[in-house]
Amino acid sequence: MIRVLAFLCLAACSGGTPYFRDLPATRVAVNGSIFDVRVRNELAEAVRVNPQYAPRLGPIRDRAALAMAQVSGCPLLDVLGDAAVTVGVLGCDQELGEKLIFGALLRRPYECVDYGYYEDYGYQVFECSPY
Repeated sequence: MIRVLAFLCLAACSGGTPYFRDLPATRVAVNGSIFDVRVRNELAEAVRVNPQYAPRLGPIRDRAALAMAQVSGCPLLDVLGDAAVTVGVLGCDQELGEKLIFGALLRRPYECVDYGYYEDYGYQVFECSPY
C-alpha cells in the first residue's frame, strides 16, 4: 500500500497545481534546471522536474522567471514559491497582448533555442542559457 501511494505521489509531481492542472505544459531547460511551464491569464507556473539540489528559491528564481517569460512572451513582475514550484506574475495582459515592461525581473541576457514540439513527450522544448 505504501509503495502504491509513493508511486502516485511521484507520478503527480509535474502535473501542476489545481489552478494550472488542465493546461498543456511547455518544457524549458534553463542553465541546468528543467521546468514544465503553464500559463493562465496573468499568472504562469514553473514546476521544476529534474532532480537537482536546491534547498531554497534563491538559485532557482531567475531560471524559473526566464522559463516563464520564454513560454508566455511576457516579462515577469514577481516570482513566488519554492525551489520546486514557482508562480510568476506576468507583466502583460495575455488577452490584449500588451506588454508592461516596467518592473520586469529579468535583467540578464539569455539566448533560447526552440527545439520544437516533441510528440513523444507532449511538450514544446526550449533550452536557454546566459550569454
